[in-house]
Amino acid sequence: MITDKAHNCRNDELTKSHIENFGVSIITIPATDYLPSFAYTIGLWQKHHHPEIICFGLRIETLHIVLNDVAELVKNAQIIKIAKAYHNIFANSKAEFLKVDNRNLSDYFGMAIDYYKSNDFPVLQLVWTDRNNKFPWETDFEEEFIHKQPLLDRNVDFKFREAKNLGIFTTRHYLELNKPILSVIHETNGDWQFLTGDEVVLEDMRLVALEEIVIKDRTLNEVFDLEYGQEATRTFIGGHWTRNMLEENDDE
Repeated sequence: MITDKAHNCRNDELTKSHIENFGVSIITIPATDYLPSFAYTIGLWQKHHHPEIICFGLRIETLHIVLNDVAELVKNAQIIKIAKAYHNIFANSKAEFLKVDNRNLSDYFGMAIDYYKSNDFPVLQLVWTDRNNKFPWETDFEEEFIHKQPLLDRNVDFKFREAKNLGIFTTRHYLELNKPILSVIHETNGDWQFLTGDEVVLEDMRLVALEEIVIKDRTLNEVFDLEYGQEATRTFIGGHWTRNMLEENDDE
């Protein structure tokens, strides 16, 4: 999970030291081939009773600078408001803040949850605009940036970054025999497979929309962040997912 990477990025003592000395600690998570970079604060809620802040999709160095700048506003008693255009965060573009749905916290805030011993703390998402100064929810937002910043105030029932109508592969065992999905494969080419664990032949494969399969089993959202070339398996619906890299096929 994304949170596993967050847990590994620094130790608790360093986080505590930053909060004690600077009033905030910034956690940064680099981008992967599939997932965007992001960074978030810890300490604003404790020290200033202000929601923590998260931002996606920019260079790690930029994310760190921007979140520090926002933290300074908070430390100077400025209350960040939702759905207000801010022109003093980025040099040549505007920004807005969204209220993060707490059901999204466990996907991104591993170290903050550990620090607060709870996921019951408020968070705002800092959202930036494209090169035409348009936000992701506005018409003609540049397609290049659509997957750079997932919007955490929505889509809690469908967390995958792909379009809801994306065609994915499953089998007749799931669609016709109602067997549970126990294996999810994210191919290196981006294709998804949702399998029951039964041995399948080509005639068993079916193509359905990604949203269709997620609606039938919301727990599949737990593997929305499965990297290219990874497989996740479980033994029952609601069980723990075990993630592994796919074995490479040697065609030579």
